[in-house]
Amino acid sequence: MRTKVLLLAVLLGAFFSSDAQRWKRYRWETIYGIGVSNFLGELGGANQVGTNYMKDYDWKATRPTIMVGMRFKQTQQISHKANLTIGILAGDDAWTTETYRQIRNLNFRAPIVELGYNFEFYLKKEKRGHRFKLRGVRGLRNMGLYPYGFFGLSGFFFAPQGRVGGDWKWLKPLKTEGQGLSPSRDPYSLVQIAIPLGVGIKYAVDRRWLVSIEYGMRKTFTDYIDDVSSTYFPNDIILSEVGSVAALAADPTEGAWIGSQSFQQRGDPTDNDSYMFLTIGLIIGFVLGWYVNEKFEDLSAASKKLMFWKK
Repeated sequence: MRTKVLLLAVLLGAFFSSDAQRWKRYRWETIYGIGVSNFLGELGGANQVGTNYMKDYDWKATRPTIMVGMRFKQTQQISHKANLTIGILAGDDAWTTETYRQIRNLNFRAPIVELGYNFEFYLKKEKRGHRFKLRGVRGLRNMGLYPYGFFGLSGFFFAPQGRVGGDWKWLKPLKTEGQGLSPSRDPYSLVQIAIPLGVGIKYAVDRRWLVSIEYGMRKTFTDYIDDVSSTYFPNDIILSEVGSVAALAADPTEGAWIGSQSFQQRGDPTDNDSYMFLTIGLIIGFVLGWYVNEKFEDLSAASKKLMFWKK
């Protein structure tokens, strides 16, 4: 009788311990996502004089993205995620009815590759339900929606192109604002840092499969994602030093607009560019071998204790 009681106590202890730590079995997740990007900078924008952030949003700048990532759940409410996102950013003065932007007539597109880390915090503890759907057992009772917020740090590569004379040209080598042609105009780097900030929500289909939707804004420290930032550089110098393609890329009006004269405003250097991603993801949780081995070791230790008590 004593042995049976001890056996029952050990089994119940192991069961409740395992149930309480169920989430740890799937604390690693892989993520595969598709989505869209949008750009907020000098080019394109809302039908008004340039403003900041979402007030200048232009849906025509929406472009596709793909994403892969991995998440580690430190606790049931704190996670760490590494992700790689590949997409396109774009902007075009032709998309807005604001007079001066249309006359400026600049445009760009840029492939972007972002490698980032996000610290995620959940509004409620993530739980996983029963493995089997048995009569009288609600298999999804512990499943549900898990909203979260995140912030982090990303590095990204971009390379702006402009449509010049009907063809797409890489803009950085054209030195459209005199970068490298004057001591006061330094070339910009194509590798930059961004700060992601956003929200998301996960839905647990079962203990292993989840889906998510996530929106994140990226604050950057460059104003040259669209190759536009400060003032017009003397176009005759660009023509003589770089060539006719560069001169046309710098000023498509070819001097016909008084606003494009030397050192007149071409962009706004006081407001850095930003971009955003909206991603729908498929999440797959998986069990690491070390965790399974750890549980077997725990059960083995419990069995040894039981045999000792039995003696």
